[in-house]
Amino acid sequence: MKKQELVIIGILTIVLAFMDISGLPSALFINIEILDITPFYFILMFNFIIISIIAFLTLKYLCPNWKLGLSVNNLKNGLNKYGIVGIIVGIISGIAFYIGLKPFNYNPTIWKVLIEGIIYYIGVSIVEELYVRGLLLNFIEKICYKKKDNTTIAIIASSVIFGLGHILGVLGQPILIIITKVIWTIAMGIYFGAIYKKTNNLWLPIIIHFIIDVCALPYCFTTTTTYPSISLYIILPTYLLLGIYSFYIIKK
Repeated sequence: MKKQELVIIGILTIVLAFMDISGLPSALFINIEILDITPFYFILMFNFIIISIIAFLTLKYLCPNWKLGLSVNNLKNGLNKYGIVGIIVGIISGIAFYIGLKPFNYNPTIWKVLIEGIIYYIGVSIVEELYVRGLLLNFIEKICYKKKDNTTIAIIASSVIFGLGHILGVLGQPILIIITKVIWTIAMGIYFGAIYKKTNNLWLPIIIHFIIDVCALPYCFTTTTTYPSISLYIILPTYLLLGIYSFYIIKK
């Protein structure tokens, strides 16, 4: 791959990550208030559309040789082989949130549940897997091509960045919550990276990412925004085991 294309991919990754984290440019002109839906979700979802358009045009016209793995090849086999673990982790997370958040103190409209609890996470899973695994992971792998374990290095490095990028979402909360969030997100990232490189199919981590994220649905039924301690006690060891399993996938 030409050095010029790698530079473009590096810049594109940074731009998409900034847009995803900041909500810009949509935050400057989107102001939608419907029922009890939090307005910021419309900003983020509109930004997902802009991010997708920028990524599509850049990859199509400036980096046509960059392979994301957005095909059906190995998808069914990958789901059968690696997906069940991710689904189980998602279910455990959902149970942990349910236990920690009950009794619930909010009765949302069906539209709030659909948009904040489902549709939003479709965009999250596609966009985050696009620039973290499809771009960043492959970028690191290519610039470390001289190293024997360049794929493993890329998986771990991209996962650490993925985990640290989630700090902004828990700023202001107790340090234990911040540390736990970073650790479990890194472990989740290693899992996504491992199954992605094993199958060369980006749809696989996208689907599992969505399944895991959508299990945060109990938050639509409460005004609580933090993570209850009991939920953390369940989630942290679950993701540590997921991380161990991910290294098994990588080394197998």
